[in-house]
Amino acid sequence: MIKHHGGCHCGRVRFEVQAAAIINVSECNCSICSKSGYLGMTVPRDRFTLESGEDCLTRYTFDSGVAKHLFCKHCGIKSFYIPRSHPDGVNVNARCLDPGTVEKMNITQFDGKNWERYYPNGRAEGFPN
Repeated sequence: MIKHHGGCHCGRVRFEVQAAAIINVSECNCSICSKSGYLGMTVPRDRFTLESGEDCLTRYTFDSGVAKHLFCKHCGIKSFYIPRSHPDGVNVNARCLDPGTVEKMNITQFDGKNWERYYPNGRAEGFPN
């Protein structure tokens, strides 16, 4: 595990996440991820630290209301969120990681349009990263 740093476009929201140098991310085809170009990496909450900008975050929920989509209210970027698949974890937008620490990014397609087919119990087991 190494420390990766990242944040939103304007720099008000900053975070640190512990993950491997080679990361596994999902490119989801659900309505919110596909429209925003989000590449997600889910980690346990204890491997994520919000360093600054908590007061700059605004929350958006839809459908089941379990996922907590957090956006910078100044620049509109979603650099991380609490996913409904892993409500005890954090999903980090790999596109918001600072350059220099990610050696390689393995991208897997995920069919989020049919989310219930993959997670019939409403959540996933374990963490992929």
